[in-house]
Amino acid sequence: MDLLKGKVVLITGASRGIGRAMAQKFVQEGASLAFTYLSSVEKGQALEEELRAFGGQVKGYRSDASDYKAAEELIGQVVADFGRIDVLVNNAGITKDGLLMRMTEEQWDTVITVNLKSVFNLTKAVIKPMMKAKSGSIINLTSVVGIRGNAGQANYAASKAGIIGFTKSVALELGSRNIRSNAIAPGFIETEMTGEINEKAVEEWKQQIPLKRGGQPEEVADCAVFLASDLSRYITGQVLQVDGGMLT
Repeated sequence: MDLLKGKVVLITGASRGIGRAMAQKFVQEGASLAFTYLSSVEKGQALEEELRAFGGQVKGYRSDASDYKAAEELIGQVVADFGRIDVLVNNAGITKDGLLMRMTEEQWDTVITVNLKSVFNLTKAVIKPMMKAKSGSIINLTSVVGIRGNAGQANYAASKAGIIGFTKSVALELGSRNIRSNAIAPGFIETEMTGEINEKAVEEWKQQIPLKRGGQPEEVADCAVFLASDLSRYITGQVLQVDGGMLT
């Protein structure tokens, strides 16, 4: 299938997990792909090599999404290299978990900066080229934790809830310019990050999910393809939960 044929997509934080699955799926669907990585340099370079085998235009950039100036420069570079940006996927994110009474200011500030400010940085920078093109799709990765909260993740939950409010505001501001803004809220997705959790806890979680299993990164990627494609052309300001019914 070529649902994204002719579209230029930029994904932040694509070297592993959900970001990597999205990068692979987007290229398979015919997109020209720009993606960023920061600390995982070798993984980022390996992904670029792997995706080029599909024959389309692919380029990885080492860039810090939480740095305002770096984000501006990145958008300028991608537009220079690819000609335009049709789809922006704000995926870069981290966790620094801990109960609030023990949480340090640094743990709070870092998570808010990397998870939430990066979405502001990239979205603000991409508005001009998208307005010029009179079209665009912005996809922000939030989380079910941003909807219901989670003990030990006040910083992460706040950053992800912030993304939801931001997504809806951008949808209202840019809808008249034919620029759509939506969010994806993954539930328990089996990635490198969740692989570090003990097996017993994982099994308990799975029993609370109506579909009785964790999700795969590819299942989040499928949702992202839908929101990036013209199949969702009349959908904006929405939060799509990819959680196996966890928050039903």
